[in-house]
Formats: sequence, structure tokens, C-alpha cells
Amino acid sequence: MDELEEIRRRKLLEIQRQRELEELRKQEELRRQYEAQKQAIMRAILEPEARERLARLKLAHPDIAEAVETQLVYLAQAGRIQSKISDEMLVEILKRVQKKRETKIVRK
Repeated sequence: MDELEEIRRRKLLEIQRQRELEELRKQEELRRQYEAQKQAIMRAILEPEARERLARLKLAHPDIAEAVETQLVYLAQAGRIQSKISDEMLVEILKRVQKKRETKIVRK
């Protein structure tokens, strides 16, 4: 009887591992799809110089770049971006984001 229980337990563990792996694969695929959609939107709404600036920012400050990208994607999907964003416009957006971050710092 113990041997049968051990076999069942192993089989159950194997099934659980397979489900976890499948779930991880699905999550990774969804993340890839989201990234592909985001990049397509970025290509559509940003001029090449602005895309380059955002790529450089992503290397130095990935959190800021991700926040800006998320905001731009949201605005594009909502139809609030009417023309391509130039490098100068992106610099202004980044300045506003930086000001927001500075106001959040509280020293005690």
C-alpha cells in the first residue's frame, strides 16, 4: 500500500510541475506578445530620434523608461496622440516625469 501511495504522490507532483511549467510558458508568451505590441506602438508614435533616446534611457533607467512607455501606449490606445512624438516632445515628457518623481521624495 505504501508503494502505491508513493507512486500516486510522485505522479501528482509530476502533474503539478507540468502545470507550473505550462503556466510559466503561457505567461512568457503573453509577455512577449505585450512587448511586441508595445514596440509596434512605439514605432508608430515616436520619431526615430525619440525612439533612440528612449532606448538609451532604458539602458540607464529602465524603471523611468518603462513608466514612460506604459503611459505613451495608454495614450496611443486611447487615441490621445494625434501625431508622432518628436525628440523635443519626449524630452518635455521626461522632464515632467522627473518632476513627479522629485515631489515624491520625503525626507525625515
